[in-house]
Amino acid sequence: MKRELICIVCPMGCHCSIEVDATAPKGYTFSGLTCKRGEDYAIKEITEPTRMLTSTIRIEGARLPRLPVRTSSAIPKERIYECMGMINALRVTGPVSMGQVLIKDLFGTGVNLIASRSL
Repeated sequence: MKRELICIVCPMGCHCSIEVDATAPKGYTFSGLTCKRGEDYAIKEITEPTRMLTSTIRIEGARLPRLPVRTSSAIPKERIYECMGMINALRVTGPVSMGQVLIKDLFGTGVNLIASRSL
């Protein structure tokens, strides 16, 4: 299995490839990377990809109709659509403070949904 990726760990944005290789020290061979951090990113991206999730929700009793929200850390990529379904159904009433937890432990991931601003 060989995958082509663009590393997002630093501003270099290396175009790299990663291939399973049982004889290599980490079990993979890499090409196109300029730093060791890229190797860790590439392994994680092909074994258990995660993403930060940002969105907006409806808020009542505030000066704006939508409240920006985000996850407190990255969630498994395969859970994004489930999480968005829950986020799209969520309604809150103001006031809300930036950093306030709106949903604790999204689908057992250990990640919270938090407000990105005060309204």
